[in-house]
Amino acid sequence: MPLLYTISIYLYTLLIRLAALFNPKAKKWIDGRRHQFEKLASAIKPEDKTIWVHSASLGEFEQGRPVIEALKERYPGHQILLTFFSPSGYEVRKNYDKADHVFYLPADTPADVKRFLTIVKPVIVVFIKYEYWFNYIRLLHRKGIPMIVISAIFRPGQRFFRWWGKWQLNMLRLITHFFVQNESSAQLLKSNGIGQVTVSGDTRFDRVFQIARQQKPFPLIEQFCDGNHVLVAGSTWPPDEEIIISYLHKQPEKIKVIIAPHEVAPSRIELLLNKIPGKALRFSEATAENISSVNVLVVDSIGILSRLYRYADVAYIGGGFGVGIHNILEAATFGKPVIFGPNYKKFQEAVELIKAGGAFSISSAEEFNAITDKLLSDDSFRQTSSGISKNYVENKKGAASVIIKYIENNLMK
Repeated sequence: MPLLYTISIYLYTLLIRLAALFNPKAKKWIDGRRHQFEKLASAIKPEDKTIWVHSASLGEFEQGRPVIEALKERYPGHQILLTFFSPSGYEVRKNYDKADHVFYLPADTPADVKRFLTIVKPVIVVFIKYEYWFNYIRLLHRKGIPMIVISAIFRPGQRFFRWWGKWQLNMLRLITHFFVQNESSAQLLKSNGIGQVTVSGDTRFDRVFQIARQQKPFPLIEQFCDGNHVLVAGSTWPPDEEIIISYLHKQPEKIKVIIAPHEVAPSRIELLLNKIPGKALRFSEATAENISSVNVLVVDSIGILSRLYRYADVAYIGGGFGVGIHNILEAATFGKPVIFGPNYKKFQEAVELIKAGGAFSISSAEEFNAITDKLLSDDSFRQTSSGISKNYVENKKGAASVIIKYIENNLMK
């Protein structure tokens, strides 16, 4: 099975190369890895003490960011190497100032893994949440380099726990320590012979709490809101946007709407703008002179959504009519009632917030209209829901401290 896995990595890389001929994202994946070993060798010196942190993409990076920054603070004499698998993470955070080096992860082939580790020689490796690259894990274990996985989550249906995934489960046993989000993940690992596990919680709570504390005013957005009720719809997909647009057709009074699509390609933004009734404006074209004249602002850039939720009275989080909802905690940390579609049950925070009364799931435009109208018209109801969301995040933070304490006491003495 490991041989078939390695063959699949070669085939995947070949397919990406072919896709790069016509797919911009695939082209970035390939171009970003050109001459990477030469660049790595130039950046990392043999005498450097390097902490390697790997993230699949941007969301996982934000999840691991409190740990990265704590490591940088506690070990200033070490180099932080941050790697990404996806262009969506690398392109946004390639200039991240708390990492000494930011690179794409070389393919998980035996030759590339050996070459990468020979150059980097990490003293410790931190994998964020998932992405288990088995040739990396195997060689790191052979070299005696400690590996931890943070904010991990496991479910019985995952490949590790199927009859055909036993070899992958055996690879997990090579990990030095798992920091998991919940007790069920810990029990599942332990029942499969993996006892090196701590229930630390999810570092996303630390990150969103940190974001809320660091927020600075956004004068242009404040001018847009200007005493109106505000609905912020973040990380939306077309099915989410159809619901928001249906609500806008009701012509609700004294409401401003900010829509931040998950994908911001110009053609995608143009299509959305053409569907919105009334006046709408691209964020990239907003000025102090024109922003007050519109009721809908469409965010056509990446990286500001978390700053926008503070201005919401109600937040809608996209993805719930697809494979699953996006990050609801960025809104909840500001004490915002959160609404999302029906595909949320894989997300523990969504389940818990619904039960507590800080979040609401909808399956149709009619349901969205009803709960949004209630939240905006009933101040007491909205404030109660807001308080629940805010307290939920504050009570869940602290995972990063647990992880750093373990590293200090066991891996970096």
